[in-house]
Amino acid sequence: MQCVTFSFISVALSIVMLALPAFSLAAPTKENTAEVSAEDLATTNKDVTGDVPFAVRSSHMMLLDGDTGTVLAQKKSDEKMFPSSMSKLMTLYVIFSEMKKGTLKPTDQFTVSERAWAIQGSKMWVPIHGSVAVEDLIHGIATQSGNDACIVMAEGLAGSEEAFAQRLNDTAKSIGMAGSNFVNSSGWPDENHFTTARDLATLGMHLVNDFPDYMPYFSLPEFTYNKIRQYNRNTLLGRSALGVDGLKTGHTEIAGYGIVLTAKHPQSGRRLVLVINGLDSMKAREQEGEALLSWGFRNFETITAAQAGQVVAKAPLWLGVADEVELATAEDVKLTLPVASKEGVSVKAVVETPVSAPVTQGQSVGKLVITLPSGDTKEVPLLATKSIEKKGAFARIPLVIKHWLGL
Repeated sequence: MQCVTFSFISVALSIVMLALPAFSLAAPTKENTAEVSAEDLATTNKDVTGDVPFAVRSSHMMLLDGDTGTVLAQKKSDEKMFPSSMSKLMTLYVIFSEMKKGTLKPTDQFTVSERAWAIQGSKMWVPIHGSVAVEDLIHGIATQSGNDACIVMAEGLAGSEEAFAQRLNDTAKSIGMAGSNFVNSSGWPDENHFTTARDLATLGMHLVNDFPDYMPYFSLPEFTYNKIRQYNRNTLLGRSALGVDGLKTGHTEIAGYGIVLTAKHPQSGRRLVLVINGLDSMKAREQEGEALLSWGFRNFETITAAQAGQVVAKAPLWLGVADEVELATAEDVKLTLPVASKEGVSVKAVVETPVSAPVTQGQSVGKLVITLPSGDTKEVPLLATKSIEKKGAFARIPLVIKHWLGL
């Protein structure tokens, strides 16, 4: 069988017509991206993958496009780091999973143990032996970063924090977090409690995509419990130019200042997920987060190379009641590309011929091959859009004779 590359028009057009315009954002302030010499920049960014034009001060970093999962920039993203209170996102993921299944309700009440009440660090200030609603505990974790709230939830759901930590690890593995280990629910310092920037970015993507209805928990600027008002430590919330709507800060002496950020651009609708850690102050965390998000929005676009179910190519059909079969992708094919190089994308449909009838709707017949400006390729199956029967025996005879005679 010969591999035939068909001429491809509709996808090329969709790349041009569906490409999102580059939205201009206010440039980060000079304070955010202090000028450094080329030599100093090369030294500071020696572990950074991605053409970030300013010094990345985080010890660990990963910036992803939230729709396609494309890595825009990274720094030591697979090296072990201590997540501090960013660990609480894992606890919230398990809580949200229970709520989505219907086994946990916001109105359910959990009792505060002495262990939960006595924990130090950031607190929600739950009353010893009191009962607290799940809804309040979620706010206590997401907004107030309460270690006590985490332990109340862990003991309520699993009987003990140790048992809950095992559940965190099982859940982490199930969503692709291969470099993490949790020994508690809050991120309390422990040498065996660790993760990676890549894993936290993966967790952030899953929280956004798996629980969109629960995203408002992360954007609450403040929460009052037990007559104590506490403010969200994510100082980028509410920045209209960036569209930051989550997720969680973290800080310990050994880990430094970190944050898992997600932002949905108010004009383009693009979403980014950013993890940074190891900074020396809250201000540095805020500045680096803002600078990297702004850079990601300005310098990349997400385009649609093919829409689900849209015919992108046709292949000749041998002995079918129709002469050709129409091909499409099962899902939207989206690409996140640097603005400067998006025109260098090549898209073609490749089918091994002849395609013989009968053909069933949804049958894989070929592939869409996308070549990126970097030279990397992405392949997506091309499926038959409808079933096509084989010609009857008498109708096939003339075609078979022509084939034998080479006509």
